Parts: sequence; structure tokens; C-alpha cells
Amino acid sequence: MPKKTDKTDKTKEKRYQGNLLPAHTTSLQRYMTEISNYPVLSREEEYELAMKYKNDGDLDAARKLVTSNLKFVVKVANEYKNYGLNTMDIIQEGNVGLMHAVKGFDPTKGYRVISYAVWWIRAYIQNYIIKSWSLVKVGTTQAQRKLFYKLRSTKNQMEIGEGNLSSEDYKELANKLNVTYEAVIEMDQRMGSKDLSLDAEIKSDTNLSHMDFLADDEENQEELITKVEEEKRVKSGMVDALKTLKDRERYIVENRILADKPLTLEELGTKYNISRERVRQIENAALKKMKSILKEKGISKSS
Repeated sequence: MPKKTDKTDKTKEKRYQGNLLPAHTTSLQRYMTEISNYPVLSREEEYELAMKYKNDGDLDAARKLVTSNLKFVVKVANEYKNYGLNTMDIIQEGNVGLMHAVKGFDPTKGYRVISYAVWWIRAYIQNYIIKSWSLVKVGTTQAQRKLFYKLRSTKNQMEIGEGNLSSEDYKELANKLNVTYEAVIEMDQRMGSKDLSLDAEIKSDTNLSHMDFLADDEENQEELITKVEEEKRVKSGMVDALKTLKDRERYIVENRILADKPLTLEELGTKYNISRERVRQIENAALKKMKSILKEKGISKSS
């Protein structure tokens, strides 16, 4: 994005914050009517707008990217509507996550805005929910947040009832959740306390508590960012490894291993006027070279 003056940056940031979203309203129905007027973009339209924003800082392009995905934010927000919090507040938090995603979106990676944004939408909504509970300062670290969201569902899977858990129960939970024994005990006690109130029934005529509606087992933001960075590292290593191959070796690997529609050994053999077995030998030799390069870069075969 071209470098602007400080004054220009501040003006653009203010416009960005104020103009991308529909005006806040207490009426969910009115809000839904308003966002229904925004069309869903095609992949081509989305790419063009994203490039305008990425390269030129075009705020109108950014606004269209955001508004075209507002209906999806509502869909995600509805998964959290039984937390006892205002639905519009949850939606607006998700919208902030969407705006954050659009700011960092790179259209050259080949995926759609919402594929990238959904993790930011969930992260902002979950962070809002955690902050909204009186004593959920238990969610101050990523590890604690993960444990906060997964402990109850894991107990249900193990068919462990509420109340006093045995030492063996805590050990098994710690093992399944990959956390310490002490962390499970502390979180379980806090979740069962009156101050936390997550086990309080939502309605007196049901057996459902707020905890029953906590987020699912989606990977948290830290895990996703780590995964994305690892994928970038692997792709970069693959590019470097391919560059070390001879033209014929690279063509065979690209069209046998990396292509969406791989060519057969026979097709490659015909191209180079060699046997299918010779193609296989060249392919295996090329892969060994690439694995050696990746190993040197610290990228394991499993990556």
C-alpha cells in the first residue's frame, strides 16, 4: 500500500472505522433487512476489489468486501446467541473481526475473503464472550481460553458428571486436553463457582446451562496462525527445492505430484520418448533431491 502522510492515514482510518458497517441498531430485524441489500460478490469481483484495497488503499473497495460478507457474520454470531448476551452486540464484535480480516487479506494467496475472515470473526466473538462473564479472567492466555472452551465438552464425552471429580478423572482430562493436572483442577473449580455462573440454567424449565452453548472445537487463532505460517514455510521450501531440479525432472514432478489433474506415466513417457519405468525412476530421483533440500531447511517430511 503506498505510503501516505500522517494526516491522510488518520483521516482514512477514521473513515474506515465509520463507513464500512451499517449504522448500529437495536433491532435485529431492521439490521437483517439492511444487510440483505448487499450482494454477494463473485470470486472475480472479490479479487479485483481486494487488489484495489491492497495496492491503492481504496476504502470503497474495502467497504464492499466487508458489506458483502455481513450476512455470514450473522450466521456465525447465531451459533453464540444462547450465551445470554445481546445478539446485536455479538454480531458487531464479529463485524469488527471481519474488518480486521479485510485489512490483512492478501488476494494473491488464492482463497476467498470469508475463508480467511471466519477465524477472525470467531476470535473476536469469543473474546467478547469471555470478557463479558464476570469472573472469566481465566481466559487471559491462549492455553486458558482453549481449556475454558473444551473442558465441559470433554467431560461430557468421557461421561464424567458434575460434582467432585476423582484424581484419576482429572489426570485423564489433563491427558486428553494436553494440559497440566493442576490447570484442569483450577479451571474446573472456577467454572463451578458461583462467581462464574456458567452452570446456571438459562431457563428454569430446562436442564441447559450457559456452558452447554460455549464454542465448539474449532482451532484457536494461535493454532491457525501457526498452521498458516508453517504452510507458507513448506510452500517456500518446495519452490526452492523445485528450482534445484533439471527441467525434465521439474516438469515430471509438477505434472505427476503437484498438478490438480496429474499426467500418467505413459503420457509423460510419450512426451520425452522414454519408457514408463524410466519416468518413474526420474520421478523418484527428483523427489529424493527435494526431500534432501527440505530436510536442510528444517522441514520434515510430515510437514
